Amino acid sequence: MTQPSTATDTALNSSPADAAPRKKSGSRTRDHLANERTYLAWMRTGVALIGFGVLIARLRYLVSPDVPGTGQGWLVGLALCCIGLITVMLSTWHYFSVLDAIETDTYEPNRRWVILFSLIVTLLGAGVLYVLFSAPATVKGFGVI
Repeated sequence: MTQPSTATDTALNSSPADAAPRKKSGSRTRDHLANERTYLAWMRTGVALIGFGVLIARLRYLVSPDVPGTGQGWLVGLALCCIGLITVMLSTWHYFSVLDAIETDTYEPNRRWVILFSLIVTLLGAGVLYVLFSAPATVKGFGVI
């Protein structure tokens, strides 16, 4: 009987399931869990932006159509929904890019996306406040409040 005599023969005869799993350090595991928490926080933010967009777009039905200056609120709602969808897509892309960076030990934080996203949400928030408080306080069928 012949037995495998070299490491190459042993490697060829063994299955990938027989290979010892790579030991993962606690720090690396914490990094992956933090990345996942960050991803889920961005997903919640995206869903909230979409919800606010729908709410703002639907508020136009509560305002009487004969009140001047109330016809553009749907644009702010649409913008919030679009920013929410973009947030969901970018957060998914960012999650996988950070996952790869953690695996290759090349992660560097990036401030550009945080600053850009903060500016966009600030501008949209200002637009929401303008739409909500620039129109007279009337509700369809109920007159002036």
